[in-house]
Amino acid sequence: MKTKNISMAMTALMIAMTLYMGGQDKAYGEIAGSGTHLMAIVIDDLGNDMDGTDTILKLDIPITVAIMPFLPSTTKDAEAAYKAGHEVIVHMPMEPNKGLKKWLGPGALTADLSDEEIRQRVEEAIDNVPHAVGMNNHMGSKITTNERIMRIVLQVCKERHLYYLDSKTSYRSVVAKVATELGVPFAENQMFLDDVYSAEHVHKQMQKAYSLMERQESTIMIGHVGASGKYTSSEILRAIPQLSQRGQLVHISDIIRISLIDPEVM
Repeated sequence: MKTKNISMAMTALMIAMTLYMGGQDKAYGEIAGSGTHLMAIVIDDLGNDMDGTDTILKLDIPITVAIMPFLPSTTKDAEAAYKAGHEVIVHMPMEPNKGLKKWLGPGALTADLSDEEIRQRVEEAIDNVPHAVGMNNHMGSKITTNERIMRIVLQVCKERHLYYLDSKTSYRSVVAKVATELGVPFAENQMFLDDVYSAEHVHKQMQKAYSLMERQESTIMIGHVGASGKYTSSEILRAIPQLSQRGQLVHISDIIRISLIDPEVM
């Protein structure tokens, strides 16, 4: 019975990805197949004219940019990222276990909201970020462990044909469980590049990324613009030759799509 359930879930995800990614410009044949290490770099916190935004958008490699809704440069950053060939996703603000709600920005998901309010905020956020093909969480350690709320979030993603990237701000996250049940394509962050604001730390994290690329089929890491943006963009720029030697730089949607064809990629 367990094998049957897994098979049904994978079938549902395959069908979903056929629908979700059918409109993507990049064809599967342009991405190397099994045995090639894939690296997806996600840059969070665009949308508020943060330091490092222009540098990130000018990088001549595939980048997935997570843009916060309802902020001064939300539309501008989304349009610029799309024009540059980067992948755009909604960086959905969600309540953390610790921290002030005012840090989240407008339209955030908090645990005290009703089902209807959750749905409305998610739909409005998607509408506010042009060209979005996915979503991930900004903070959210409290929300991504809440099955009631994440079921609504992921149901809206399914209806709007978005994949979901779990930023993994909590190891108790229910995203994988609920996304699989609903047939929503998803992926998980494996490391933060700049969780400590120093050039030395960002460099050390990139060395860890090299090691991950040597041990597994795919690697997903998240960096940011803002306080750490100057270190992040500089390190990525410096690391491009090394990353390219170890594998192929791709978007999150590429990793999700290939993982459904070859589950070992995830």
